[in-house]
Amino acid sequence: MWLNSILETLGNTPLIKINKITRELPCTVLAKVEYFNPGNSVKDRMAFKMLEVAEKEGKIKPGGTIIEGTSGNTGMGLALAAVVKGYKCIFATTDKQSKEKADILKAVGAEVIVCPTNVDPEDPRSYYSVSKRLAKETPNSFHMNQYDNLANRLAHYETTGPELWEQTEGKITHLVVATGTGGTITGAGKYLKEKNPAIKVWAIDVFGSLLKKYHETGEIDMKEVHPYVTEGIGEDFVPQNYDMSVIDRFERVTDKDGAVMARRISREEGLFVGYSSGTALKGLMQLKDELKKDDLVVVIFCDHGSRYVAKLYNDQWMMERGFLDVKTFRDIVSGRASKRLVTIGAGETVADAFELMKKYDIEQIPVMNGTGMIGAVSEGGLFKKIFTSPEIKTASIESVMEPPLPLVAFDTPIERLGGLITKGNGAVVAKDESGNYHIVTKYDVIQSLAK
Repeated sequence: MWLNSILETLGNTPLIKINKITRELPCTVLAKVEYFNPGNSVKDRMAFKMLEVAEKEGKIKPGGTIIEGTSGNTGMGLALAAVVKGYKCIFATTDKQSKEKADILKAVGAEVIVCPTNVDPEDPRSYYSVSKRLAKETPNSFHMNQYDNLANRLAHYETTGPELWEQTEGKITHLVVATGTGGTITGAGKYLKEKNPAIKVWAIDVFGSLLKKYHETGEIDMKEVHPYVTEGIGEDFVPQNYDMSVIDRFERVTDKDGAVMARRISREEGLFVGYSSGTALKGLMQLKDELKKDDLVVVIFCDHGSRYVAKLYNDQWMMERGFLDVKTFRDIVSGRASKRLVTIGAGETVADAFELMKKYDIEQIPVMNGTGMIGAVSEGGLFKKIFTSPEIKTASIESVMEPPLPLVAFDTPIERLGGLITKGNGAVVAKDESGNYHIVTKYDVIQSLAK
């Protein structure tokens, strides 16, 4: 049995148990893994629905142009539908979003306009304003407006909510969603509460968003708003898709904690997820004291990690923001007992090298001259040579030395050191800020990782 188009693959995404990360919780935690949708995100559901409703209401005609402001995922869903149905797409996005998201949209035929992030929604440069302007200027176009288009939450009321109820056989006790437009949490939450009013609906927000305070006070406080790097969730206004009465509580998660948790999910659970999935699970972990043994919690994992490879899955990007607590060459040197670097001159003998190795219980010695490191001798290398040529004991180091040990930056991460220390060279060397050399061996690395 074949399908007529990619659009027929929407929904019925799997519910997968989280086994390792949530071991400290008293209850069962399941992930609704939405990257199994055709565009790899939960946004496909509402993108398809918004277009379907627009067509039924005559708001877009054949050959027309779909216009939307998107962080990437809604645009992907709309773009796939547009390819099948013969529409054009113009999307406005922000410079905060990962480059992969814009590239993917272009790959499926969309035009992408990148707008500044840190401007008010009313600013003519914002992606909200640019989307509205483009809709006015472009003939036969329709601005989908996922924030205020109620077909967004209707999609989740009709599909996500019923799927969760059926997949858990009505045993779900908590729904946890990292929320932005409000469509997923309001639509699915409304359906579930109609089935069982006792079900708790928890929204996970990010610091820099005003949604949590608005839910608790009804006040739109712009003092709450500040830049954040988490993608696809949080808002600096309240979209019309929200029905705050459906939501029982909001919990905030930091940019760092969301990113670190996403990486943990990928490494420990085998689910390659995006930023908001990490935020959602971290928010749940922060609320662990409110959970009981018989609870059955469902967390929405919104999208796929492939859209964040250059960001949260990039060690350099994580380290630049202080998100990755990476041990480095510096940490190894600082964490061990102070010891001077033992070196040897090119004119000294192999016998001298053996004496130094025996005295200091070391296996690697850099060979130095007046300008710096010119080579190295190792216990293993000398051991082989002395068996074939016993007279080598009196030979000069210069005549038997091996290539210099790899010279690395003082802040090189341990993970990279592991790749540089090989069977051929059992150590690496680095200079500190004062110009002093330090050596790190494979045993230093092993001991550091074991701490």
